[in-house]
Amino acid sequence: MAQKSFRTSQLIAFNNAAAGHDGVLSDRTGAVVVKPCCQAEIDFYQSTAAHPLLLPFIPTFVGTLALNSDPEVVSALTPSAVVNVPDSEQVIRIADATPTISHAPVVEKAWAPSNGAKITTDLAIVLENVTAPFKKPNILDVKLGARLWDDQAPPAKRAKLDKVAEETTSKPLGFRIAGMRTWQGSAAATDGMTDGLSSDGYKLYDKNYGRQFSASTIRRGFEDFFLLEKAAVAKGSLRKIINRFLEDLEALKMVLEREESRMYSASLLFVYEGDREALKNALLAEKEDGALTTTNETHEESDDDDEPKPGVQALKLIDFAHAQWTPGQGKDENLLHGLDHVIEILEGLVTSQ
Repeated sequence: MAQKSFRTSQLIAFNNAAAGHDGVLSDRTGAVVVKPCCQAEIDFYQSTAAHPLLLPFIPTFVGTLALNSDPEVVSALTPSAVVNVPDSEQVIRIADATPTISHAPVVEKAWAPSNGAKITTDLAIVLENVTAPFKKPNILDVKLGARLWDDQAPPAKRAKLDKVAEETTSKPLGFRIAGMRTWQGSAAATDGMTDGLSSDGYKLYDKNYGRQFSASTIRRGFEDFFLLEKAAVAKGSLRKIINRFLEDLEALKMVLEREESRMYSASLLFVYEGDREALKNALLAEKEDGALTTTNETHEESDDDDEPKPGVQALKLIDFAHAQWTPGQGKDENLLHGLDHVIEILEGLVTSQ
């Protein structure tokens, strides 16, 4: 991948996150997201190059970025990547690989819950923006696992997360809804629908929304995500979208069953086009593109091949701050337990359509 550069002053707040910590940024084109993170998550993303079967199911790793304004810190992350410009602005290039960083000794502090606040770090990972191909992306974040802490977690954190799991669907089903954004249409606000509605016409569901469900009621959360009651998406198109999610989930399951890893507190990110007309056009573009490929297998590549195609749906596994490869320990049953139940619920939705 060719180097890409950003001025830190040109990064803007990323508004398409359904859950997670504050402080996520994007470039002005919307092509990437810049997520504050710990070194462990950077290490995991870099290690995925040795696991090619997983790569289609995670956001593309672009590189790393220093959030600290100290030029020496930036240089440590990306040597020869800082360009002196007026007003002490920095141009930071995102390279294919990040050099090894020498870390200062870590001072242990008593653990305290972050409650979604921005994490304290100078490190950020730069990833593909999964929502970029969509005009009005509907987004669902599903936190996987009955056990949500890794082996390095202190006792207080283990107790806190175990309590959350016990009180939600995490324990019985191995997953819970962590957050959601659904586009209600441009006329939603003028129709008097203001509860939980953002200025751009999205209904926002925070972590407390997902924590209200039990194993017997969790299906309602997915019905809200697919706007079944509102019938915002044509029935045939919706069935196609859910079936595609199921295909992706089954394919991801096959990969995870072959890998030996532990991914505590990882999430499934579901995205589909929420604008009815844009979805119709995206499906039509797919059909036309497929017909072109079938009738002209030897057609030469054109400039249009580099143009981003409109999105229909996407599924990615995300959040690897507590993930590692564990050779000899077998597949991640904790993760797969949740994955199986998500598949079961989506299968039920298809059957009822």
